[in-house]
Amino acid sequence: MIDKSKVIFGNKISNKDYKKACKTKAKNIRKYGDDSNENYNIVLRKNEHIGDSLGVYDVLLEDGKSDVEFDTEKGIIVGNIRMGFGHYRISMAMASAAKHLGYTPYWMDLNGYPKTSCTKVISAQNDLYSLGSRLSKNKLFNKFVWEPLNYEGFRKLSYNAADQKNAEIMATVYKNVPKEIPVIGTHAWPAQAAVHAGMKHVVNAIPDNWPMALHFSEGSVHTIQCKNAYMGYRICNGMAGDAVCNPMPNDDLVYTGHYIDHELVSNIEVDCERRIARKKDGKPIRFLLTIGGAGAQKEIFGAIIKYLLPAISDNKAALYVNVGDYKNVWDDLVKEIPGMSEMSTEHFNDFAETTKFSEEALTGDVTGIHGFYHENIFDAVYCTNLLMRSCDVLVTKPSELAFYPVPKLFIKRVGKHEMWGAIHSAEMGDGTLECRDIPHTLQMIDMFMKDEKLLTEMCDSIKANKTIGLYDGAYKVVELAMGLKNK
Repeated sequence: MIDKSKVIFGNKISNKDYKKACKTKAKNIRKYGDDSNENYNIVLRKNEHIGDSLGVYDVLLEDGKSDVEFDTEKGIIVGNIRMGFGHYRISMAMASAAKHLGYTPYWMDLNGYPKTSCTKVISAQNDLYSLGSRLSKNKLFNKFVWEPLNYEGFRKLSYNAADQKNAEIMATVYKNVPKEIPVIGTHAWPAQAAVHAGMKHVVNAIPDNWPMALHFSEGSVHTIQCKNAYMGYRICNGMAGDAVCNPMPNDDLVYTGHYIDHELVSNIEVDCERRIARKKDGKPIRFLLTIGGAGAQKEIFGAIIKYLLPAISDNKAALYVNVGDYKNVWDDLVKEIPGMSEMSTEHFNDFAETTKFSEEALTGDVTGIHGFYHENIFDAVYCTNLLMRSCDVLVTKPSELAFYPVPKLFIKRVGKHEMWGAIHSAEMGDGTLECRDIPHTLQMIDMFMKDEKLLTEMCDSIKANKTIGLYDGAYKVVELAMGLKNK
């Protein structure tokens, strides 16, 4: 078997970079241990939060007996990590599509096994990434460290070589998973670890449309959401500096479209028609502010809320604010913005109540500010999905939410690779350009409220995009994974 850190899609890694990758693995083993000889017991438990809605069973590494046995005919692994909310959100889309298509999704969070070397390595990387996201608010750090790392550093084949060595440490968690069950990785690490562990049918669902070797998991089938990323990935563009790389094999890269939950895709037309009707009838325009796992957008959202308070008071606007599992963000906003608390209704740690509110908002009236906080990560992430259907405009950085079928206002990115999400969305007509400062963000807020065409035209674009299958990516990834098994 070819060492996946020495040769990547036929491209040889230099001895210097290979030795560096090996040293990185050895360093991590010293810090976090080597559990490759462990034989972790696996149990399956119905997920308490999305088990009923999305049909999800958790794959846990613990003592005891399973609620159910692995279904080797209809089962499919969704391998993920928590690094921010994005990979969890994409995983939920895969689980939703799998359930709709008649399969059983098994949830493997490689950052959720605290006793394992795998989780220790990922948690350390997650902490570093979260720190970098927060520090990126510093202009000098962002310009000279964070954006170059996210745009060019992660792009290099040498970076993938190091990741492949670390994935060897992570493979142990798959040891007792039946090897014939298909795996969908919503980050490269779960896909890489699955390949190293000998899983036979692996799909690597790439989240970003800026081609980076970070996302490679050779041995799996790679899927992409946007056609403008296809050629960059196919020829490994810029991944070895100015050198011309050997291309990926044709069958290793598949365009699928956007990874979106069945519940959202199946209701696109009715949700868009309701948005258009609310605009026509002069109802308060509903903005959904969703703060990601790193919480890096609080300053921008604070400015938006302050600006909108008069419009909210006059019933010209309404706000949903989902702070995820970061209650401190909500507390800070209420403390810093005079008058916000008087207009706010808090929906905290009661997912049944959040679900009820979201359902009633589809056809009922909404006024004021509604804050949402859920301690549990599944509730925190899925809350945005529930609120998305009844909102008029989603205000978000151009990351994974850039691909969702709802009108979008893009605030400043966190990492230069994210800018391509806004570019793609603007090209498809379902989102704005990236607003890189607060004045331009507020300009777009005004346009959504006062312009008669902007919101309606975005809704029309979303409906048209659905007819060409733009939002069918999750279905296609699941079908691809099951198809590999059935070949």
